[in-house]
This record gives sequence, structure tokens and C-alpha cells, in this order.
Amino acid sequence: MARGKKYKAAIAKVDREKTYPLDEATKLVKETCYTKFDATVDLAVNLGVDPRQADQNVRGAVALPHGLGKTVRIVVFAKGEAAQAAQNAGVEAVGGDDLGNRINGGWLDFDQVIATPDMMGVVGKLGRVLGPRGLMPNPKLGTVTMDVVKAINELKAGRVEYRVDKAGIVHAPVGKASFTAEKLTDNARAVLEAIARAKPASAKGTYLKKISMSATMSPGVKVDPAPFRA
Repeated sequence: MARGKKYKAAIAKVDREKTYPLDEATKLVKETCYTKFDATVDLAVNLGVDPRQADQNVRGAVALPHGLGKTVRIVVFAKGEAAQAAQNAGVEAVGGDDLGNRINGGWLDFDQVIATPDMMGVVGKLGRVLGPRGLMPNPKLGTVTMDVVKAINELKAGRVEYRVDKAGIVHAPVGKASFTAEKLTDNARAVLEAIARAKPASAKGTYLKKISMSATMSPGVKVDPAPFRA
């Protein structure tokens, strides 16, 4: 794949053999981001787990100290008082079977789904639509709850869900390139500490193997994983 002049100039600033302390890596990611739009900054964390084993399927959620810098579109499956509370909290849509039919009909203009426990029968029918997109509500992630307002506020404030993929890698956004280096560092540290705490008891050997940070279309910067292994 041919690379442009801007990418080549950016990658020339990165020592490909070095792993940088998190704060230095964040500054370098900002320095090497050359897109005209406000790029998203992401972490890629290689874990020493076998995702094929159910007890090593690392997954969780973490609230970022400084949010993600974007508007989160939320739909809520609820009825009665919970539905009214969700409506008052300001979401894209609230409903039950009617909302399910709308989604089954192809409407997917949302980023997160919250459901009260009594509505999971309706949500379960949408598994083929929501599942592959990572949108199925999950009690472990706080998206199956009676306290829908709390869940809505957390998602709007910038809560990030993370999940290890088939290759043993967790990808997670930590903010925008327009954030200060300090805010990106705080957000990235929150994600890395959450992933570290989620280490499965059955995982053997080195858990946090490699960490890389990058902005959209920009080169990756290796982050020193040692401080997060403790």
C-alpha cells in the first residue's frame, strides 16, 4: 500500500523499536496526527489470553475521566416509569415491541442500547441485528438495568466498552486528537487500568503483552506496558 508524504513525515518521528511511557506516547500521537478532521485516538492492547476459552473472554466497561468528545446516540427498551425517565433524559428512542420492529426494519441510527430486565424478551429477538454490531445490552456492562437514567448519563459522559477479539486484541477509543495530551493520557490510563484489573484468573504468562496508540490514519506508537502489569 502506497503511503503519502504526510504519513511518511509522521512515521519518521516515531522510533519503531522504542516503547514510550504513556504520557510521551500521547504527545507523539498528537504530534503525528495530520488529518484535517478531528481524528479519534485509539488503543490496541495485545493480551495473553485465549479468547476461545469462555473464562478468558475479557470484556468490560470504564468511564473516561474526560469523555470521548462525541455525542452518543442511545435507544432504550423500557415501559412505564422507566420509559418516561428515559424519555426525559433525552435519548433517540424509547419503546418496546414497536422499537424492536423499527430496528428489525433496518433503523440503526444509534450507538448504544439500554434495556430494563423485563424487556430482554423483546431485545433477545434482535440478537441477529444487534449482536454482530456489539449493541446487545448486557448486565455486566450496566446496560441491562432498572436505573436507566444512570446508564444513560454514564454513556453520555463517555463510558467505553472493551472486548477482546478473536486475535486476543482489545481496541478502545480514548478521545479525540483535539484533546490535550493530559486528557488523552488520563483517559488512556483509565482504560488500561480497567483492562489490567479484568485479567482472568486462568490467564497464564504475560497478560498485557503489547500496547499501541494511534490516531485515525496515523502511525501507531508503542506504549510501555510495564507500569500497568503491576
